[in-house]
Amino acid sequence: MGKIYFKAYLQLTRPANIITAISDIWAGFAVSGAAAMLLIPNTGNGDSFVFPLIYLSLATIGLYGGGVAFNDVFDAKLDAIERPERPIPSGKVKISHAAWMASSLILLGILAAFQVNIWSGFLALAVGFLAVLYDAWGKHQAIFGPINMGLCRTGNLLLGISVIPELILNFWALGLIPLAYVSAITMISRGEVHGKNKNALICGLGIYILIIALLLFIAFMEGNAGWIIIPFVGLFAYMILPPLIKALRLQQPQLIGKSVKAAVISMVILNASLAASFSGWWVGLCILILLPISLRLAKIFAVT
Repeated sequence: MGKIYFKAYLQLTRPANIITAISDIWAGFAVSGAAAMLLIPNTGNGDSFVFPLIYLSLATIGLYGGGVAFNDVFDAKLDAIERPERPIPSGKVKISHAAWMASSLILLGILAAFQVNIWSGFLALAVGFLAVLYDAWGKHQAIFGPINMGLCRTGNLLLGISVIPELILNFWALGLIPLAYVSAITMISRGEVHGKNKNALICGLGIYILIIALLLFIAFMEGNAGWIIIPFVGLFAYMILPPLIKALRLQQPQLIGKSVKAAVISMVILNASLAASFSGWWVGLCILILLPISLRLAKIFAVT
């Protein structure tokens, strides 16, 4: 019985999704150049980035886990009707316990980020605030809701870059990629229960294609042998486009759900593509290692 309830608490945090959030941090690390210094021997100050990487990875675990747990807290009444199998409506987790856990995780995430530097701490505060704002209010807004969720991922990528704070201003525009991508996923996901959201699916498809083009453009602009990113982007396209096209054709809730699940997990591939562009293919592969972990967890725990 204890194992069942422990699994229910884990389910509140969406473990497979947390792995994708860790990939945000690692991609930001790669963009800043810290990943290359950490992984390449004899680069001088590489060892100084070990603990910042650990702290920022812990920070995103707390922020993301707490954020999605609060999602179930605020949705408890609706889930009792539409998704009674979830931990709170099923009675496996008390709503007060879920709220306490979510608050603790976000607080721990913020404290972990402040161990790196003050900018990381303030970014974590912003991400935590945006996550709770989305759960309590943003998700009900047709336009701001998807943007709100996208901003959480933008902040997460910038949190990884903040290991070298002065680079945040240099690379802030990269945050527009997860902003657009996650906004599209959030918009598409609104058809998971009832389906028939053709306009959202078409818009999401357009955004996906734009992001694929941007990833290729960034790779070739960076000059790090842009061709090496093609396998990463190819895998990314293979993961997200076929499920979405099938969902668009049939507009069935279960197909939309599968499309959303594939897109969420493919955040790992998107981040690996960015990392490969800025720090080389081998850094991208280090992030891509997270993909099978996320896929495995997705078979055990629900993604949406």
